[in-house]
Amino acid sequence: MKLLARASRNAEAVPVGLRRMRIVATGLLVAMAALFLATRALDNVAGFGGHPALGFVRAFAEAAMVGGLADWFAVTALFRHPLGLPIPHTAIIPRNKDRIGDTLAQFLRDNFLIPGVVARRMRQLDVASAAGRWLAAPAGSEGRLRRGASGLVANMLESFDPQRLGGMVKTAIGQRLRTLEISPLLGQALTAAIAEKRHLPLLDGIIRWAAQVLSSNEHLVRAMVHERAGSLLRWTGLDETLADKIIAGLDGLVNDMAEDPQHPLRAKAEEGLEVLAYDLQYDPKMRARVKALKADLIDNPAMQRWLDGMWESARASLLKVARDPNAAMSGKFGDMLRQLGTTLQEDPRLRATINRFTRRAAVGMAADYGDGIVRLVSETVRGWDARTITRRLENAVGRDLQYIRVNGTLVGGLVGLVIHAVDTLF
Repeated sequence: MKLLARASRNAEAVPVGLRRMRIVATGLLVAMAALFLATRALDNVAGFGGHPALGFVRAFAEAAMVGGLADWFAVTALFRHPLGLPIPHTAIIPRNKDRIGDTLAQFLRDNFLIPGVVARRMRQLDVASAAGRWLAAPAGSEGRLRRGASGLVANMLESFDPQRLGGMVKTAIGQRLRTLEISPLLGQALTAAIAEKRHLPLLDGIIRWAAQVLSSNEHLVRAMVHERAGSLLRWTGLDETLADKIIAGLDGLVNDMAEDPQHPLRAKAEEGLEVLAYDLQYDPKMRARVKALKADLIDNPAMQRWLDGMWESARASLLKVARDPNAAMSGKFGDMLRQLGTTLQEDPRLRATINRFTRRAAVGMAADYGDGIVRLVSETVRGWDARTITRRLENAVGRDLQYIRVNGTLVGGLVGLVIHAVDTLF
């Protein structure tokens, strides 16, 4: 808290330039007053009284005092009551704080956040070419990435609550998966695989797997035959012979399917796959069944743990790249970014597409969020206390206002000098 309070005081401290110009303007006013008093005193000194030059100097000093005091009053009246006196139409900024905020917000809305204005401005910008130059310059890109984007990404990822952010990501993925109609996609993929014979390796793999399962579980087949055989078969030992025949028949069937691409069972299997591909695309009952299975899979705790692990892995990878920008621009990923930059510079159609997309996005943001930005500005200014807004505005423009005091003092003196010359000569 102490550090925050100290930072706040430092942020609102009077700038050195403003303090220096206040001293200069006030010192000049004091100098003019001293010069006026000196000329008055010298007017009564023998040898100086009535001297024509003395009148010009006194006229200059007197008018300079008037000009300096008038501009001091005007500058001070903007921010506070001069000398603490509640003079009408002074302390203009504190009294009109809310109106200033509303006017500033409306100025932003009318001149910067109108979709037409944003569109005209965006037409003058070639965002795609700028991005292409940035990506195609490895050395410059690494330096800027290190100083800017990488630090921003790392800070954002580290500042967000990992659990909450992970929950948001997981929820977004889950919602996207729930809305995705996966059954037609599976059917189309299976249809394309069958048409291009890419399902055959899968079918061969299933047959080999069946052969391995049969070989590894012969004892289960023998036990099942032994349990179901009658006592006479078991007494004569025919159950063992029957089990051998069954195992040999199954083994021969699997081997025939593996060796003969035209085997009838293989044809039946392919026919079943074609029916499955059709049902996945066009059968409402099958699509509903796949949708239910998908929902069960998404809600499964194991799937939720997998999504958590995937998010943590992605977050760790992003942080690693952000902390080491050189890694982002090296290897295949860096080559891809540089190639993208070159393409953006050389392909006018791609540049036009990206610039059009950027322009529409900016116009859309102005249309959707312009009123929100206006309200934010207005409410922020309204939320400031009068002392805060006065101090901030004075710190921002006060140095130039002190120049007005200096100019007023000098211009007033020159005007007084001219008036005195006209009065003396004519």
